[in-house]
Amino acid sequence: QQKSAVLLSLGNTARAQKKHSAALNFYEQAETVAADRFSLLRIQAQLNQLALLVEAQQWSKAESLRQKIPEPLEVLPPSRPAVYAQVNLAKNLISLKLKGRTLTCPIAEETENQPSSRNETADEPCLPAAAPEVIQLLNAAVEKAEALQEQRGKSYALGHLGQLYERSGEWQKAKEYTEKALKEAQRIQASDIAYQWQWQLGRLLRNENVEAAIAAYSQAVNSLQALRGDLVTLNPDIQFDFREEVEPVYRQLVDLLLQPTKPSQAHLQQAREVIEALQLAELNNFFQEACLDAQPQQIDQLDPNAAVIYSIILPERLAVILSLPEQRLRYYATALAPSASSAPSAPSAPSAPPAHLNKKPTLERRGSAEVERVFDDLFATLNPFVSSPEPLRPHQLFYDWLLRPAEAQLERSAIKTLVFVLDGVLRGVPVAALHDGQQYLIEKYRIALTPGLQLLNPRSLSPEKLRTLAAGLAEARQGFSPLPGVRQEVKKIAGVVPTEILLNREFTRSRLQVKIEALPFPVVHLATHAQFSSQAENTFLLTWDERINVKDLDQLLRERARRKASSPIELLILSACQTAVGDKRAALGLAGIAVRSGARSTLATLWSVQDQSTAKLMVEFYSALNQPGVSKAEALRQAQLSLLSSSQYRHPFYWAPFILVGNWL
Repeated sequence: QQKSAVLLSLGNTARAQKKHSAALNFYEQAETVAADRFSLLRIQAQLNQLALLVEAQQWSKAESLRQKIPEPLEVLPPSRPAVYAQVNLAKNLISLKLKGRTLTCPIAEETENQPSSRNETADEPCLPAAAPEVIQLLNAAVEKAEALQEQRGKSYALGHLGQLYERSGEWQKAKEYTEKALKEAQRIQASDIAYQWQWQLGRLLRNENVEAAIAAYSQAVNSLQALRGDLVTLNPDIQFDFREEVEPVYRQLVDLLLQPTKPSQAHLQQAREVIEALQLAELNNFFQEACLDAQPQQIDQLDPNAAVIYSIILPERLAVILSLPEQRLRYYATALAPSASSAPSAPSAPSAPPAHLNKKPTLERRGSAEVERVFDDLFATLNPFVSSPEPLRPHQLFYDWLLRPAEAQLERSAIKTLVFVLDGVLRGVPVAALHDGQQYLIEKYRIALTPGLQLLNPRSLSPEKLRTLAAGLAEARQGFSPLPGVRQEVKKIAGVVPTEILLNREFTRSRLQVKIEALPFPVVHLATHAQFSSQAENTFLLTWDERINVKDLDQLLRERARRKASSPIELLILSACQTAVGDKRAALGLAGIAVRSGARSTLATLWSVQDQSTAKLMVEFYSALNQPGVSKAEALRQAQLSLLSSSQYRHPFYWAPFILVGNWL
């Protein structure tokens, strides 16, 4: 029994790490070791196998395994694990009945021995009528939970009954069971369960009463906010797949708030707050720890000449909220095709609310497909040695989506800086290279990115505070290619601002930390390989002797502030970065580095750029920043324009990947 329990726990750990093959192997061993077919451990191992097989859509194996489970499950004595076992079997039976068809609504799951399952959507309700076998299982689970006074288990069983009736289109029954499940969860203050039923109730109310649906969704988001620490725990009792079970709650709430052609200011304000809350939740999930706190800032208090553009990708449109100093929020949207289309999508009002959320063929993936297609088209034009018949077309399309409807208002408001809070794959778009048909965006505006104004600490950087610590790798190390231009880069920087240099063998983690702690360097410039990824373990900086993972970055760069109570780093510069191959969400890693470093601003690149052009841009950047009254965003703009105006480096490949994240002042 003990060996079976250990194997079961190992399987849960492997599954939490997304190592499904290893998890399945551990579960099979746990089942074999627990030879008694009526053993609870054996049944739990079978249920966990079944969940994995269903998730992998291995239907024949799942069906074969499923035949072994119901009989021993029925004879289990009443217990908390027995309740969860019945609920989870019911959930997997529904999936087996569908056999690969996507589901109409998210599955919430509680279990002692496995993480939560996937959530998907479908064109129509999955089940023509609620399956009697599943209803029987769930009702039995409710009875056992009541007898045991096990309110968590009772809430899950009732909630799954609500989901089953939702799938079969029996909305009234679905709502009744969901409300009962929610009451049970709230009675024991179980936010990890409550948010799921609040979300479910929001879906059910959406076509009946939009305001009531918004209230339910808002409660779900509030419950998630209260769960910040638990959302990233490895405790299998409370574990969520962020992209499937957390992120959609935020997006669907924004979708509801922005459904009318002209949303109210109250709804726009709430939508903006939800977008920023999603950005924070994504970063906390990226680090797998609740490490970020937020203090909201008013844009007109930060910069009276800056506009903030919030984007969010929704199932049928790309929504944009424009925030201007001391003005009402403005909203516009672009209808997105569910499949690739060669014709540009003109900005338009959002479509009418769908008859029911469950009518959509996929979740947020549907709207993002068109955005990702244009994203791919844009990057196909960024090789300076490959010609394209329409090299600026994707640049112009992104401009049309994000900025064209706001052109006149930006000009009337005398806006000089555009601050983008970008969503999903849009974070990887080189915004400076967006094109209005006449010129690039960088020719008109200073540009900055931020995960949200909540993370900003408004403060400008004066020329007398430009003392710089520059560390770099010019030689090949740890399988990475040499960067011969680094020597020239750091040497030229030293000719512009006071600089201390750590080059090659001197650039070790320990030496870097000693220098940072010993002297108050406001600027830290790292000319070395850095990789961004949507996974924290694949996001790192390279030194001579090791890689510094993003999770360890705060220990290195914030130590001075902790020990001497001095100000944090004003500007962190990473001048030889690249995104992980094939990872369209890799720019999340850049935001992670920006936040984890504690620096007020981070200047980095979206892809690895040619050495000589980078050295030229960096010298121009420091020269501009060394002038009184020049902000970081303006200094970067001047440096990018210097390359754009040259015959050798005018292609966007050389200057467009440089982005400023955080404080632009």
